[in-house]
Amino acid sequence: MQLCHTSRATSAVFDDPNLVSSAGLVPVLALARSAGLGELTQQHLTVPTDKGANAGLKVTSLVAGMVAGADSIDDMALLRHGGMGRVFANAYAPSTLGSFLRTFSFGHVRQLDAVASRFLTRLAVQAPLVAPTTDPSVRVMVDIDDTIIEVHGYAKQGSGYGYSGVRGLNALLATVSTSNSAPVVVAQRLRKGSCGSPRGAARLVADALKTIGSLSSATSLVRADSAFYGHPTVGAAIRAGADVSVTVRMDPKVKAAIASIGDDAWTPIEYTDAVFDEQTQTWVSRAEVAEIGFTAFTSKKLAEQVPGRLVVRRIPDLNPAGKNGQPTLFDTWRFHAFFTTTDPAAADTVAADKTHRGHAIIEQVHADLKHSALAHLPSGKFTANAAWLVLAVMAFNLTRAAALLTGPALAKATTATIRRKLITVPARVASSARRVTLHLPAAWPWETAWTALFDRVSDPPAAIAS
Repeated sequence: MQLCHTSRATSAVFDDPNLVSSAGLVPVLALARSAGLGELTQQHLTVPTDKGANAGLKVTSLVAGMVAGADSIDDMALLRHGGMGRVFANAYAPSTLGSFLRTFSFGHVRQLDAVASRFLTRLAVQAPLVAPTTDPSVRVMVDIDDTIIEVHGYAKQGSGYGYSGVRGLNALLATVSTSNSAPVVVAQRLRKGSCGSPRGAARLVADALKTIGSLSSATSLVRADSAFYGHPTVGAAIRAGADVSVTVRMDPKVKAAIASIGDDAWTPIEYTDAVFDEQTQTWVSRAEVAEIGFTAFTSKKLAEQVPGRLVVRRIPDLNPAGKNGQPTLFDTWRFHAFFTTTDPAAADTVAADKTHRGHAIIEQVHADLKHSALAHLPSGKFTANAAWLVLAVMAFNLTRAAALLTGPALAKATTATIRRKLITVPARVASSARRVTLHLPAAWPWETAWTALFDRVSDPPAAIAS
């Protein structure tokens, strides 16, 4: 590929008032409107003073900017160029949106959380965000984990050095997914950078499972790493009727339970470099799993103790001396254990281990958000950044819902891919006979997907009241 003309024969002028850079916002905002984003915001968000006026329009502007790729307040200017004013009304200036966010208190952030959960529920009416099922054995996976959003300088309220050694703020997320659907975020909370991972996790799990109850009737399985292995978080999930699958810390009680597992109880599993033996129909693997009955939190009173299963995966621990030609006298192992309350009839040892390892899917959500709206936390005020996180989650879920309406090809794509193929599509706005027509590029590779989305939201299902 090369230029058709020399640089001297090429010029550029920013003078076309009819061009837009993100034509995909037209069907996406139609989807947001049908799901009641502006209406829900006006109903549940009450930011004081003139800065909080028209909260529905301001929240919609912020979400739209994030869907189009904005990761800072200044980036919201991309909503005010060319022909955007001919297809969108009331796109606020970045300075106005910044003032709006800085007016938030913690209570207003919680109000925005309520908007986000209701908006997700309504989006699920428009698009199958959580794949429906009639099979009672199928469960929805609820993953909880936190991540550090790096910041620089000392002006950010609440920033600090946490477990990662990076200065930042701590975002705690809960996602829901199934084997047939990509994850969406059902609950979120911004915390100071130096806080411990489980802080506030019990409340977040309760909020997440309450929202999931309106999305799916299937049983939920809450997955988490060892930082969340504690009675408050596990107890919150159990009380909400969910099962848990949580990595445990290698304390003396867990080590004693692992030591009591017999040598003949271990089963090879499909793991990294495993090979399937056709003759024996088994996996030849260096990783093995076994399980034993286990009661968690025995130091608590009897009502707070949780019976379940301890599933253990062991991997050979390579002896450095063996590299020098001296073989080991016996195998040594590294153990990874997790506690689960799932019924053995629904998931045996091997299946439970494979399901638990799927918890890593939440890392993809963290990476996705950090490569879009959470690339920065734009304000020095903590509550403004907390509101920014909620808005980023709403933009993430809205983008995911839009992709689902185009068909299976983009159903599990990252939001960056969806943005490139569906959102940031240039178009020229033309008017004729009181109708607006968007002229998009000829031979656009994803024309079919874009048209499918546009057609679906032109006559969407009626929004439900909440």
